[in-house]
Amino acid sequence: MDFRNWNWTRKPKSYQIKEKEIEIITSPFTDLWQRTYYHFQNDNAPVFQMETEEKYFSFTVKCDFTESHHRFDQCGIVMYLDSENWLKASVEYENEEFQHLGSVVTNHGYSDWATTAIKADIKTMYYRFSRREDDYCIECSYDGKTFSQMRVCHMLEGASKISFGIYACSPEDSSFKALFSEFALTECMWKAHDGQQPD
Repeated sequence: MDFRNWNWTRKPKSYQIKEKEIEIITSPFTDLWQRTYYHFQNDNAPVFQMETEEKYFSFTVKCDFTESHHRFDQCGIVMYLDSENWLKASVEYENEEFQHLGSVVTNHGYSDWATTAIKADIKTMYYRFSRREDDYCIECSYDGKTFSQMRVCHMLEGASKISFGIYACSPEDSSFKALFSEFALTECMWKAHDGQQPD
């Protein structure tokens, strides 16, 4: 992965970019969320992405959040188009017993959040982000080999050029080191639907 082609949206105060690994130290009170339920708008998390017009591909990355320790500490994959159109997937720390493995899709300024509880001792997760035109699939894996679907979604503004990559943040008064490695950009691993034909 050639990170010279990537760009920051809100560069973090502390980070390192190596040949095969990226480290981000989160700042307190950084987050991505729009309106729904909480009624607030948070749009200050650091995002590191590349652009593409390719309509069919998959992007995979390993996230290490061993140092996360405070509620909502998170790091993962992101497709950030603008403040009101984006998606993300991550594990969010909750407490010493469990965490939230989940994803957020934001279309035209309204976010949703789909989650499932996982054990608190899980400290790494692989994510695979796949595109088929303006439809998207997010998957996760504990070992980088067997992936499970987290979400299939449509992005209202995701039909042409997009940006995608990684993010990390600490929505409350916290900071932790997030590590990203094993980056891969491949042909689309999300295969065409083989059941009911389109109308």
